[in-house]
Amino acid sequence: MGRKRIAVGVGVAMAALIGVGVYLTLRDNAEPVGIEAAKERIAEAAAPKGSAESRRPEPGVYRYEGFGTESLSTPPLSQGQGPTMPGTVELGDDGCWTFRIDYSTNHWQSWDQCPQGDDVVETGGKAWQRWMIGPTAITNLSDFTCADGAMRLPADPEDDQEWTARCTGTNEAVEGEAVSEGTYRFIGEKKIKVGDATVTAHGFVSERTMSGAQTGIERNEMWFAADTGLQVRNERTAEVRTDTPIGESTYTETGEFHLVSVDPG
Repeated sequence: MGRKRIAVGVGVAMAALIGVGVYLTLRDNAEPVGIEAAKERIAEAAAPKGSAESRRPEPGVYRYEGFGTESLSTPPLSQGQGPTMPGTVELGDDGCWTFRIDYSTNHWQSWDQCPQGDDVVETGGKAWQRWMIGPTAITNLSDFTCADGAMRLPADPEDDQEWTARCTGTNEAVEGEAVSEGTYRFIGEKKIKVGDATVTAHGFVSERTMSGAQTGIERNEMWFAADTGLQVRNERTAEVRTDTPIGESTYTETGEFHLVSVDPG
């Protein structure tokens, strides 16, 4: 979803749009994701190639905690997030890396980051969701690519420094392309206590508008470790509207997560 975080994340976790004529029993089956489950997922990951020296976190699974809710107006569905939220860092080629947060067993989001000089820039990301209608699971994947250099974590940010960000993407549940664009602003530096450690963090606020296949707004306040770019805190709200065969559906999300330990498991 707007100028993104730091490598800031790709915007709105997209709504899974469900075209059904009859509502079955609606239920929230989202559960927290365990650290061990996240470790198993990346155990077979291939080694990165051409890894340049750059600011990036140590790979592995980090402990995050948080809470949140997400809902659809049509059909009326809702599910929770947290309280445990594993954050996974996987290294890619040429100094790039991906950060993924598992909000629940029904929702994850990832951001792709790459070095650009001394800065780190966001190149895109994905979001996956699952909704249950009775015994039926409806899944949805969105995939966004961001304009070169629009979202970044500067090595030496300046007071009130601001960028314009633009990302475009597709969503399995919706035909056509969606555009997410807006501003990404540096809001300062502060020390944040993470377990027994104190992290110097840079904060950014992203405010974005969506157009095209989906319309809506999203706001994120994000804090990143200045030395590695690892997300330390994230607070977000989103409201996205989509036309469906059963009428307009509005997806809303609000939540937050924070790092519990600077060491990956």
